[in-house]
Order: sequence, then C-alpha cells, then structure tokens
Amino acid sequence: MKGIQLGKSLCILALCALIFATGCSLISVSKIRNASRNDVVNLGDSIFALSGKIQDYLHAWSGQTFRRYALSGSMVSHISDQYDDAKADNPYINTIFMDAGGNDILIPANLFDPYNCKVDWWESGLSSSCKNLINDVYVDVVNLLNRMGTDGVDNIIYLGYYRVKNGLFASTGLIPAVDYGDTKLAQAVANATAAPNYRVFIDPRPYIVNSDIVFDGVHPNDSGSYKCASLIWAKLQPLL
Repeated sequence: MKGIQLGKSLCILALCALIFATGCSLISVSKIRNASRNDVVNLGDSIFALSGKIQDYLHAWSGQTFRRYALSGSMVSHISDQYDDAKADNPYINTIFMDAGGNDILIPANLFDPYNCKVDWWESGLSSSCKNLINDVYVDVVNLLNRMGTDGVDNIIYLGYYRVKNGLFASTGLIPAVDYGDTKLAQAVANATAAPNYRVFIDPRPYIVNSDIVFDGVHPNDSGSYKCASLIWAKLQPLL
C-alpha cells in the first residue's frame, strides 16, 4: 500500500513539474485563434482545455465556432495572460465564457498541501490558511473581471467548479475547499464593478456526479462535458 501511495505521489509531482515547465500545452487541445465568431472567446484551465469537448458541443449546437485560449494547468494569472493573447489577436471581444481559480488551489494541494486545503477526517472544517488563499483568488478574479469590463467586454459567463472525487489528482478532502471557492467566485462575479456588463456565475455542483468525472478525480468525461456545455449554452445562446 505504501508503494502505491508513493507511486501516486511521484506521478502527481511529475505532472506538476510538467505544468510549471510547459504551461501544459502538451496536454491541451489546440488554441483557436480565428473563428466564425471571433467576438466570443473561451478562457480557462483544463476543464475546458484537456479534451475540448465542452466547446465541441457549443460549436455543434450553435453552428458557429468561437476562439479558444484555455490551457491546462492555468492559474488566474495565466488566464489573465490568455485574455491578453486574445486581445492581441483581435481586440473586439463581446462575450467571454471561462473558468478560473481551480488550479490556484489544486496545484498547491498536490504539492505537499502548504495551505492545508485538504480536510482530513479529524479536522472540523476548512483551515484559515486555505480560506485566506481562496480569498486572495477572489481578489485576483475581481481584478481580472474589472479589467474585462473596462475594456468593453459586454458578457461574461463564468463556470464554477463541481465537487471532485477520489482519484489520481484529487480527493474528497478537497470538497470543502471547492464549496468555499465557489462561494467566493460567485461573489467575485457579482461584485466586479468596472462596467455594468452582463455577468453570470454557473454553479455546476448540483449537476455533476462522480460518474461524470474521469479517473483522475477532477476532469469531466463526455457526460460531464455535455452537462457543463448545457449549463453554458443556456446562458450563451441568447447572446449569439
């Protein structure tokens, strides 16, 4: 059993090293820098970028294509860079659908958990150090959304995070961090004030179950991608 746990830990550390070394472009679908609807842009992390299936569904349902800059392993700072890349390619951005903040918690939790974001059975709740980390993510997300508003982005559709399951890169001990994180991300979407644009937070927790998540405990399989895409589509379709 100890050997299995050690092997799992080494796998996690190897993947985290890959994230920091390459930005995870090796385990992401390709960017879409030119689309039939260049004014609609996707930003985010591996929930979007690992398989690309969420966007595949959105393309099929709309009969159009959208730009994509999401990259696996991205933290909020990287997603801010994605936004800069999108503006450099074409500054006219009307609608963004995105996520952000998950890896700011997940990656440290898999690198020795310095913020104690995994709640063990003997602990009464989420640690103050993890809450402080998530509170900092809240500030970063508000700043990013305010920058988008100042730049004239009219619509922001923000996909929150569903509860993880036990797997290669996650455990149910992270569920309190997910729950607290979604609360703060929803507040960030509501509290951004740079422009009176349309902003909506989507909470996928009531819809995504363990069978919608692949073996790593984090990423959506086809049914999970379909559900996430459906939640986004309900908000995106009226804007197209």
